[in-house]
Amino acid sequence: MARPTPELIDALRTTAKRLRTDVQYYWSHQGSCNCGHLAQTITKLSKVEIHSIAIERHGDWDDHAEDYCPTSGHHLDSIITQMLEIGLERSDIGDLERLSNTAILLRIPPELRALQYNRREDVVLYMETWAAMLEEQLLATISLPLTEQFFNSQTATEQAPTDSASEREYHALELAV
Repeated sequence: MARPTPELIDALRTTAKRLRTDVQYYWSHQGSCNCGHLAQTITKLSKVEIHSIAIERHGDWDDHAEDYCPTSGHHLDSIITQMLEIGLERSDIGDLERLSNTAILLRIPPELRALQYNRREDVVLYMETWAAMLEEQLLATISLPLTEQFFNSQTATEQAPTDSASEREYHALELAV
């Protein structure tokens, strides 16, 4: 499963938002399919550029991820590298293309879970659900000081004597003895 990174969460949300518009979506076009749209967001390449690069190799995005070699010098591997660098795993690419990650599907209400991988609305739901799940995972890794500790340390600081009346009283008693 993908690493929860702000860049990946943003890319998923941006892609889902774009898919809600009249942008071209064709599951059989490697620049306009589920992974193609996410690749557009991540790489800033056009759907035509991504499709042209992707069809230089046999197969779909799942096949491309399986055949991925970071040192091949192939343009498609460069695209996949950029996708992996923001947090995706190779298996996520195939899962996105088929909308098949069980952890994501279980977060979708049962009545909506029968997603069709080539239906725009289902892709949007999958990406938004995935982004929310990753955001929760990311937030769970952030630890903030406990409020109680913060207020206790602040109270202790406020109570510490500074060149105050109590400090002068102590010195006066010391002189009297």
